[in-house]
Amino acid sequence: MVNTQVTLCGVTLDNPVIPASGTFGFGQEFAQLYDINCLGSFSFKGTTLHPRFGNPTPRIAECPAGMLNAVGLQNPGVDHVLAEELPALQKIFHKPVMANVSGFSVDEYVQVVEKLDAVEQIGWFEVNISCPNVHGGGMSFGTCPDAAAEVTKAVRAVTKKPVILKLSPNVTDIAAIAKACEDAGADGISLINTLLGMRMNLRTRKPLLANVTGGYSGPSVFPVAVRMVYQVYDAVKIPIVGMGGVSSAEDVLEMMLAGATAVEVGAANLVDPWASKKIVEALPQVMEQYGIESLSEIIGAGHR
Repeated sequence: MVNTQVTLCGVTLDNPVIPASGTFGFGQEFAQLYDINCLGSFSFKGTTLHPRFGNPTPRIAECPAGMLNAVGLQNPGVDHVLAEELPALQKIFHKPVMANVSGFSVDEYVQVVEKLDAVEQIGWFEVNISCPNVHGGGMSFGTCPDAAAEVTKAVRAVTKKPVILKLSPNVTDIAAIAKACEDAGADGISLINTLLGMRMNLRTRKPLLANVTGGYSGPSVFPVAVRMVYQVYDAVKIPIVGMGGVSSAEDVLEMMLAGATAVEVGAANLVDPWASKKIVEALPQVMEQYGIESLSEIIGAGHR
């Protein structure tokens, strides 16, 4: 009997599969399709201090082996999440959940975390300093080690729960930024967020997305994600949550060999709503196929 359990920042998960923020909402829609308690956890919709309508449309574009999105952190704001979404979530999901938070200033990150901190079900804060689709915040904090450290230190000071920084691949040296976050008190690192991309509309001869650029995700970014997880594993001693193009149990194992403790599934959920469930169900058989008795034993094994 194989063991799929892993421990992420002191919290034990039944398996390492975590649907990524922005692809799973607050769980309600997916709970109508299957029992989402089969998941290790999930990262709920990126939450900001104030409600956001997001970017104008069109804000989704299909690409070969992936997609572009420029949704722009559309969400109802932290007060609504506290009053409506999280009480409803407690009725359908009975495990610790990951709170994905965003901001447009260091103070906004701090305020969102302070408001959510009292929610017992929140097991980790995933602090998104890597969104490429908003202006004046998001990725601007994640492309400079000093700015990433500033957000990390400020959030770390207002919660005792694990703080995981979600990093952008749109940088020259992601390992340096991860190390800056670790030095500032981060308990873990999530990577990668989407790659910056764009499409042109041949009929209008203008950018297809109203935001001009968007975040590219899907199977084609997987090799980039594995490479960055591998590099960051060598740079830090804190756990890594790997993501980027993951769509199978084999992908999960590959991410873990590169150094991930847990693995998020993003765009695959938008293609197939049952994708995360199928990966969870396939894991034991794929582990047996490759002679893996316990997932914890392969974390970073590709480095040894």
